[in-house]
Amino acid sequence: MVDALPSEVTTEILSGRYRLGEVIGRGGMASVYSARDENLGRDVALKLFAPQSAEADELKRQQAEIELLATLNHPSLVTLFDAGTDTRIPDEPRPFLTMELVEGQDLRSRIRHSPVPFDELAVIGAGLADALAYVHSLGIIHRDIKPANVLLVQVRPGEPLRPKLTDFGIARIIDGTRLTATGTMVGTAAYLSPEQARGADMGPASDIYSLGLVLLECIKGSVEYPGSAVESAVARLHRAPVVPDAVPAEWAQLIRAMTALDPLDRPSAADLEAALRQALVSPDSLPGLLAEERTRVLPAPPARPPRSATGVRDFVQDTAQDPVQRTAAGSAGHAPGIRPGTRRHHALTPDEAPARRAGVLARPLARFRRARLRTRIAVVLALVALLAAAAVAVSLTVPQPPAVVPYPAVSGDLGEHLKQLQKSVQP
Repeated sequence: MVDALPSEVTTEILSGRYRLGEVIGRGGMASVYSARDENLGRDVALKLFAPQSAEADELKRQQAEIELLATLNHPSLVTLFDAGTDTRIPDEPRPFLTMELVEGQDLRSRIRHSPVPFDELAVIGAGLADALAYVHSLGIIHRDIKPANVLLVQVRPGEPLRPKLTDFGIARIIDGTRLTATGTMVGTAAYLSPEQARGADMGPASDIYSLGLVLLECIKGSVEYPGSAVESAVARLHRAPVVPDAVPAEWAQLIRAMTALDPLDRPSAADLEAALRQALVSPDSLPGLLAEERTRVLPAPPARPPRSATGVRDFVQDTAQDPVQRTAAGSAGHAPGIRPGTRRHHALTPDEAPARRAGVLARPLARFRRARLRTRIAVVLALVALLAAAAVAVSLTVPQPPAVVPYPAVSGDLGEHLKQLQKSVQP
């Protein structure tokens, strides 16, 4: 046992300050005493760990609990006052914690008395969900949610009992260093999440699953997965928890969501707290509905090639000119990945390129033909001048330029004028 000689322990003042009283709780790693803080004159709960072991994991776990509890401050969490080491036996130093003394029973004793009604369950569940939302936001998971770790306290006479979550002895920082060997199950077997039972990585959703089993036990009055550690752990991998038919649909849906096999299908502590807060104001103590689909991260879609401004403008003009023809052509046969009625202007084939260039020159040629003769002659002369200048530039760089500069062939009257002009300028 943790305390071989409890009578000797309680007859002395621990650390020169705390006078131990009776044992109010005992576990595999520590015992909890009622104690009197002689310096401040107040009653406290003192958790005295077993003599320090030579195992590194055990020492890390004890130190981790002290550091975690020292950072937490929430009305639904047990408050840590002090921490130290009991050195009354020099060869057996024992770490201890002093916490607020919660007067009342734990949830395990409450369930043994009778099933918990829904109005009382809403208060307990909302308080615990609020506490978990707080610790999860700090990157902490509890890993041992069970009725024995939920203390019930009455803040004011006539009000429902409010929960306080305790015992972060096996909590760990998410993605931090494991305090136990890989693949080792840590926690109480009857309330393990499926990922805990498999020895897999865990996150905040593991606490949500355990809390779902606790709420279900409050309703049924019995443990959902009894038996030995192995039997209990394996059972949840083969069947889902059984919710009685008499349970209202809102409560049943809530518990089934919390105990989903896939952690991604479970609600967050914040969403759970919001649903249970609704039950506090509901005449029938019914929680709010949770979203059926949880938000998941999907792979990014493949990048689409950018469409040029010219392509967009041509598509709008083509569609405006003949929308019926474009739609019919696209529906009759379109390339995979292209919507009916959509033309690909950003990916021209070799056959389409000459047609596009001809279409670009059609409008200037049409304007040239409609112009008056003098205008056309002036344009041609300007073109000839540009060509002559280009020819002179070429002659300066090329030793033997061609004797006759070829001009573009033009038919009709304009062509005859060009021929006469060409003859007049020949040397």
